[in-house]
Amino acid sequence: MNNLNLVVCLTLVGLVGFQAAIATADQFNYGEALDKTFMFFEAQRSGKLPVDQRVKWRGDSGLKDGSHQGVDLVGGYYDAGDHVKFGLPMAFSVTMLAWGTIEYRREITNLNQMRHTLWAIRWGTDYFIKAHTQPNVLWGQVGDGDSDHYCWERAEDMTTPRTAYKLDQDHPGSDLAAETAAALAAAAIAFKPYNSSYSALLLVHAKQLFSFADRFRGLYDDSIQCAKQFYTSSGYSDELLWAATWLFRATGEGNYLKYVVDNAVYMGGTGWAVKEFSWDNKYAGVQILLSKVLMEQKGGAYTSTLKQYQAKADYFACACLQKNDGYNVHLTPGGLMYVREWNNLQYASAAAFLLAVYSDYLSAAKAKLTCPDGQVQPNEVLNFAKSQADYILGKNPKSMSYLVGYGPKYPIHVHHRGASIASITVLPQTVSCVQGFEAWYRRPEADPNVINGALVGGPDQNDNFSDDRSNYEQTEPTLSGSAPLVGLFSKLENLFGNKGPYHKGSATTDQPKQNYHLQQTPVPSTTSSGGVPVEFLHSVTSSWNVGKATYYRHRVIIKNTSGKPITDLKLLVEDLSGTLWGLSPTPVKNTYKLPHWLRVLKPGSECSFVYVQGGPQAKVSVLGYH
Repeated sequence: MNNLNLVVCLTLVGLVGFQAAIATADQFNYGEALDKTFMFFEAQRSGKLPVDQRVKWRGDSGLKDGSHQGVDLVGGYYDAGDHVKFGLPMAFSVTMLAWGTIEYRREITNLNQMRHTLWAIRWGTDYFIKAHTQPNVLWGQVGDGDSDHYCWERAEDMTTPRTAYKLDQDHPGSDLAAETAAALAAAAIAFKPYNSSYSALLLVHAKQLFSFADRFRGLYDDSIQCAKQFYTSSGYSDELLWAATWLFRATGEGNYLKYVVDNAVYMGGTGWAVKEFSWDNKYAGVQILLSKVLMEQKGGAYTSTLKQYQAKADYFACACLQKNDGYNVHLTPGGLMYVREWNNLQYASAAAFLLAVYSDYLSAAKAKLTCPDGQVQPNEVLNFAKSQADYILGKNPKSMSYLVGYGPKYPIHVHHRGASIASITVLPQTVSCVQGFEAWYRRPEADPNVINGALVGGPDQNDNFSDDRSNYEQTEPTLSGSAPLVGLFSKLENLFGNKGPYHKGSATTDQPKQNYHLQQTPVPSTTSSGGVPVEFLHSVTSSWNVGKATYYRHRVIIKNTSGKPITDLKLLVEDLSGTLWGLSPTPVKNTYKLPHWLRVLKPGSECSFVYVQGGPQAKVSVLGYH
């Protein structure tokens, strides 16, 4: 992919000992944590990897998925430390990625991470489109947990069965089909500013899948029974409400809002008061999304029912903040939400993201959270969400980051096959099923491959943690745990950023392959250069092939974001191999200024320049201005 980062001159702040790094929560480097989170999603990719894959210890895998059933199911994500493609948690993860993108589009763009974000979403949605082969057919899983877990081998060496399992009219799965519909609808919103045709395609599939889920009712794990012991579904009513809510937000069509109102009681939307938000339980997400509709005064005749939804949204938030008259979420002594023994951090990350979003909704409506134990300001809701992120990154009794690769101390015996076995690029010989257990699983040394950005299961209810590869409850990472962190870290970095060694312009952003069509529509990457009141918006507006070479037309908008006019703006344009229009060259190499007819850039105004070249994008930075 093309590197969309615009060089920003920032002073790097070094860490002086770990305790100094966590002395105040504001010193956490959420931007670095965000970039590493995207690396985890790259490490979990199944299928043919792109040439710009940043996680170099991974290789192509699962290239024949679906072939035995005559369908192309190559792609998607491996679920956790194994190589099963479980549909329900994968779809939830994509919904969370898309929701974070929708809520924090400006923040993600400011961090030069929009392209990585869209690619993380699209790696999932392209797979879902493949898996939705007919209106009432959805391939919901590839591989099975039993046979997969008998082997400890790299994805590139897989010898376990890659059986694919589908849902259809005779084998329904309303929960899985509806969650996939929600993922596609949310992704349609996320992609709409950048690729409207792809957004429209996602909506077509989302609507069909919702209709399939609603018309043919049933639990997915009754149809795909080998999923039951790994991802048992507690019901499908929440997913039907969830999908309808996302389709209403994506389309504005009133029939979807009517659906969640008409089924509010029957499906538990206004009845269930929950203290968990997860891949299995979406009620709190539905309730908070519909609270937004209410607070924006868009409820109309449905206002009374939407108020009931918000009452349950408040219950969830109050329970998290320990202000729910004793009916609270359990907290560890170190302040971490504790919901489940297995992989508890996925519940903390999901709740923290949800609370950050709800705090924004409350702030926008100039409202407060009303709890049994008193009223709570929106910033207090956000502060609690922040406390969960800070715990994850190291502000905890163990002074350990539970995000692999972040900070000086993090888990090094991760329950993950690919991380624990030497890379195929280093050890090209096949590592067999049993050999993996004998030679790699049980070895006491640290993982040979650091799986950056993996959020492990985390500590127990007393903040104790054992960094042991066999301790899968605590050391295994999951997609569903990491996905909510994208929105959460983006929000926190923009509020409390510029701390630690992370450079906003340092994250690598890659040029997509042409067949993904991202280059056909602008994918902006916005930065402001340190204290310089100039903002750049970079987009790739078109592309074409000449023989085997692909050329791209780049457009860069320069915007004065200050309240004062800017003169004598000088730009450094590096790695430029093509032709540039719209700027005037200076005698100094790679240095440009505004054209002679535009000496002054007035407050709020903008100008643009374009260039054409193949290969990596040029890097732009500010040299000076008055």
